[in-house]
Amino acid sequence: MRSRLTKNIFSLNKYLENVEPWKIVAATAGGTLVLAYLHQASQARLPLTTRIQNFVFKWARKIPSVKNQVDEELKKVRQNFEEEFGKSVENISYSLVLPDKGCSFDRVTEEAKLHSKLGDLDWENGAMSGCMYNSSQEVSDLSVQVYGLAAWTNPLHPDAFPGLRKIEAEVVAMVCDLFHGGEEACGSVTTGGTESIILACKTYRDLARDTRGVEMGEILVPVTAHAAFDKAADLLGIRIRHVPVDEVTKRVDLRAMQRMITSKTIMLVGSAPQFPHGTMDDIQGISDPGLTYNLPVHVDACLGGFLIAFMDEAGFPLKPFDFRVAGVTSISADTHKYGYAPKGSSLVLYSSSFYRNYQYFCYPDWPGGIYGTPTITGSRAGGIIAACWAVMKLLGRDGYVSATRDIINTTRRITEAVQDVPGLKIVGVPEVSVVAFASDKFNIYGLSDGLKERGWALNALQFPSCVHLCVTR
Repeated sequence: MRSRLTKNIFSLNKYLENVEPWKIVAATAGGTLVLAYLHQASQARLPLTTRIQNFVFKWARKIPSVKNQVDEELKKVRQNFEEEFGKSVENISYSLVLPDKGCSFDRVTEEAKLHSKLGDLDWENGAMSGCMYNSSQEVSDLSVQVYGLAAWTNPLHPDAFPGLRKIEAEVVAMVCDLFHGGEEACGSVTTGGTESIILACKTYRDLARDTRGVEMGEILVPVTAHAAFDKAADLLGIRIRHVPVDEVTKRVDLRAMQRMITSKTIMLVGSAPQFPHGTMDDIQGISDPGLTYNLPVHVDACLGGFLIAFMDEAGFPLKPFDFRVAGVTSISADTHKYGYAPKGSSLVLYSSSFYRNYQYFCYPDWPGGIYGTPTITGSRAGGIIAACWAVMKLLGRDGYVSATRDIINTTRRITEAVQDVPGLKIVGVPEVSVVAFASDKFNIYGLSDGLKERGWALNALQFPSCVHLCVTR
C-alpha cells in the first residue's frame, strides 16, 4: 500500500513539473471553493429538490405572461374571499379607534352576542367538518364557569397559584395514564397541537446536539403528517424529509423510512391517525428502526388522541400506538378536540423526564433574573388549563368511552354509505373519525362546493384530490 502511494505521488509530481504554477494555484483554489460550496449545500435546511423548485418558481413568476396570469388568479381569490366574508359582516360597523369613553357593560355584552352569531355556516350543529367538538351543553357551561374562576391565573407563577399547579399536574398525569405511560412518564400542557409538535421537535433537536453533536438534524415524517412539523422545521432550523406513503392505505412506507435514516436523523414520526384520510400509521413498524438506531419516535395523536385512547373499551380494538410500544418516546394529543376542552389546550408527553429536560428553555444571565419556561410561551392562560381539568373530571372514563362509541359507529356508517354512492371511492383507511373520499368520474371539488352551497363545509384535500368529513359530536 505504501509503495503504491509513493508511486502515485511520484507520478503526480512528474505530471505537475511542466504545469505553470498559477494553474496549480487556480485549480487548488477552485477545487476548494467547489468542495466548500458542496459542503454548505449539504448542510442547507431545505433539500436540494425543494431549493431547485423554489428557484425555478421564483424566476418563472418574473416572466411577464406568467406574472400577469398569477396576479389575475390571486385577484380572483381575493375578490371571492372578500365577497364571501363581506356577506357575514354586511352592515356591521367596525371600531377602528379606542372609544374616548368606555361603553356600558350591557352594550359590550350585546355586541359580543351579535359577533358570536355572524356567519351562515351552522358550525354549532356540526355542519362544518372538524370545527366544533363540544359534547354537550353541560360541558360548555362547566367550561365557562371554571374558566371564569381561573381567568386571571398564570402557571408562570406557581408560587402564587399552587392550586393551578396541582390542576395542571393532574391533567398531565391523567393523560399519561390514558396512553399507558410508566412511572417516569411526564409532559406539559400547551396551547395547541402545533405547539406540542414544535416542542417535541425542539426537544430532539437539542438532544441530538448535546449527545451526538448533530447541528443540522433531520426529522423523518410521512407526507401525510401534519404541516405543523414543517412549521417546526422552519422555526427551529432543522431539515424535514417527507417519507412516501402506501398509495392505497396511505400508511407510511416503512421500508422507505428506514432507507432514509442517516447519521443526521434525530426523530421519526408517525400519525395516529393522520389528518387527511384518518389512517393510522404502523407505530410498531416505525419504532423498530427507532430502537435499532437509538432514535426517538414521536406519535402525533393531536387529532384523534382522545378517541384512540378509548377505542378498545368502546369495542373497536386497535394495534398498540402509545407508550406500550417500545421505542415510542413522545406523544402529542389535543384535549381541545375529542377531549372536549375549550380551544387552546393540548399536551406533549414523554416516556421519561430525560427527554422533557431538553424541552425547557432557560436563560440565566438576564438582568431581570433567571428566566426559564417549560413551553414556548411564558405566561399561559390558567383558565384554559382549569377548564380542561374540569371537563376531564366531569366526563370521566365512561363519558369518553360513550362519546367514542357514538363517533366511531357514526364514522363506520358514513363510510359504508359513501362506498354505496356511484362514482365515489374511499381514500385511505378510515379507522377513527375521518372519512376521505374522491372520484374518478367527476370533479370532487365541485361536489364540495355544492355541499357548501347547501350549508355543509367539508375539508378539501390534495395529492390526491379528495374531500373529507371529520365526525364530531
